[in-house]
Amino acid sequence: MNTTTTTAATLLPVWRDVLADSHHALESVVAGVRADQWRLPTPCSEWDVTQVVQHAAGDQLAYAKSLGIGEGPAYNPFAPSGAIDGTPADLVRVAVEQTAFAWTTVDDATETVPTPLPHGALPTPVAAVLCALDAAVHAWDIAIATGQPSPLTDELAAHLLTAARAGHPAPGTGETAEITEPLRQWGAYAAIVDGPSDGALGELLRYLGRDPR
Repeated sequence: MNTTTTTAATLLPVWRDVLADSHHALESVVAGVRADQWRLPTPCSEWDVTQVVQHAAGDQLAYAKSLGIGEGPAYNPFAPSGAIDGTPADLVRVAVEQTAFAWTTVDDATETVPTPLPHGALPTPVAAVLCALDAAVHAWDIAIATGQPSPLTDELAAHLLTAARAGHPAPGTGETAEITEPLRQWGAYAAIVDGPSDGALGELLRYLGRDPR
C-alpha cells in the first residue's frame, strides 16, 4: 500500500491531464444521453441517470468550494431529487467549468489542498485525481446505462486507481488504510467485485464495486 506522499509524487506530472480527461468524459457522456433515457437505471442501483448526473455535478461543486471557488451544490449530492432546473448538460457544464477553474488556482508547488472528503486536506495531486475519479466513474455509470461506449481508457483508469488505493490515515481511527475504504464503509462505493484481471479499467471498476462486464 503506497502512502499518499508516494502516490502524490507518482501523480504530480499527470494530475492536470487526468482531471481534464475525466471532466471531458463526464460532459461528453451526459451530452450523449437521449431524451427517453433520463429515467433508466444505472450501476448506482438506487439512482437513475438523472440522479447520477445530479450527484456527479454536486460532487464537483463540492470540490470547487473546498478550493475556495463557488458556494458548493445547492442540494445534497447524496440525496439527488431526480428533478433538474434547466438541462442536465448545463448542470454538468457549469459544475465542470467551476471545478476546473478552481484547480487552475492551485499552484503546482502547493503541497496539500482541502477536500470535501472526510479525510480533509490531502496532497494536491491525490486530491485532484480523486476529484477526477468521481467524475470519471459516474461518466462510466451513465454511459453503461444509456448504451454509450465506455469513456474511460486503461491509461486513465490506471492513474485513477493509483489515487484510490493510496494509503492514508483513516478518519476517526488514524489507522492507515487505502483511501477508498472508509468511503466504501460509509456507502460511497459497493464491495469489491471479484473477477478476472482484464486491464486497468476492469480492475478500477471492480475495485469501486462495479462489474465491468
